[in-house]
Amino acid sequence: MTVTQPDVSVIIGAYEAMPYLVKCLESVEAQTLDPARIEVVAVDDGSTDGTGEYLEEFAQRAAMAVTVIRQANSGGPSGPRNVGLDKARGRYVFFLDADDYFGPEALERMVAMADAQGTDVVLGKVIGVNRNVPKSMWGKNQPRTDVFSSQIKFTLSAQKLFRRELLSRHGMHFDESLKTGEDALFTMEAYLRADGVSVVADYDCYHLVGREDGKHVTKSGSYTLRFDSARALMGLIAEHVPAGARRDALMVRPFAVTLLPQFGPVFLKDSDEVRRNKLELAKPLVDAHWTEGVAGRLKVNERLRVNLAGHGRADLLVDVLEFIKKKKAPTLHVDARSRKTYLAYPHFRDREAGIPDSWFVPTSRETVTIESFHFAPGSHFPGMRTARRVARKVLGPRRAG
Repeated sequence: MTVTQPDVSVIIGAYEAMPYLVKCLESVEAQTLDPARIEVVAVDDGSTDGTGEYLEEFAQRAAMAVTVIRQANSGGPSGPRNVGLDKARGRYVFFLDADDYFGPEALERMVAMADAQGTDVVLGKVIGVNRNVPKSMWGKNQPRTDVFSSQIKFTLSAQKLFRRELLSRHGMHFDESLKTGEDALFTMEAYLRADGVSVVADYDCYHLVGREDGKHVTKSGSYTLRFDSARALMGLIAEHVPAGARRDALMVRPFAVTLLPQFGPVFLKDSDEVRRNKLELAKPLVDAHWTEGVAGRLKVNERLRVNLAGHGRADLLVDVLEFIKKKKAPTLHVDARSRKTYLAYPHFRDREAGIPDSWFVPTSRETVTIESFHFAPGSHFPGMRTARRVARKVLGPRRAG
């Protein structure tokens, strides 16, 4: 008897997932895609709250094929996902977290999009429930795009539809040595290897739930884990994308999302020892991957913080962070002779600090909020309207952020 291959394998890694697992599995049962076209591979990662037992009950009554695997706790989401991936038979796989749930038409819409376009990865619109989610990529449906032509680099969670043949061909699995950021590494590699990516933005496909107990977020462990994650992602990008503008555009993601938070408000609360260690961890990353092309894509305060961290200048970095903490607007300085425009954050043209003027040049994105900056006295322009006109003339036309 021939067993028909399912269209999609829903892989659920579950640990201490009750009572959220109930709604998660209900959303799988409620899919408009024919149950015969779905299989569920659920891995209980050593739960003690009844998660494993509930999965086994579900397997007994569900209309689709369900495989339940119970194992000792692995210490993270990568192990269960890899076990599920190795058992999956579907043409596509979707990694569904046990805390979250689908919209009823999610799988039908995403599979239809992948089949129609021949794309290897499909992003379904994500809605945050008691938590924030990335939003810049959901403006409209994108039948076929890639990581260079869209905002998808800013959503690297694993909750996507992946063509299983792509993953098998390249032997792709989640890196179990990473305790955070493993999904970003996996998803970025899939984007880079994919023959096209689709975005379903006109339907709420996935509901990402913020648990009240906080167990959905990696909150424990050392800050060094964030640097491990940044190092891995930067290395992957450098391996797959030649140096140049395309690599720079992708490097913005690990610098802005993973590295920069370590040199934000938390840095002011860090001990001197932690500050020194963070600077030591940042230096090789900045030396290897920080370019003018990456710097030019970040706002002035972001660029300053990365540069100061890379140069080990904790003293100046603290001054900048204290300034930002007070929510002060930097002075807009238009050089009367060169007509170049700068945002005068702390230590601008401070000879003792020795910071290059180029670190203070605003991006074209920042012209959108130019009204919020104070116009420097003595710049010889008679008003804010004129100042904005001069600044925009110097900076050039706005470009999409």
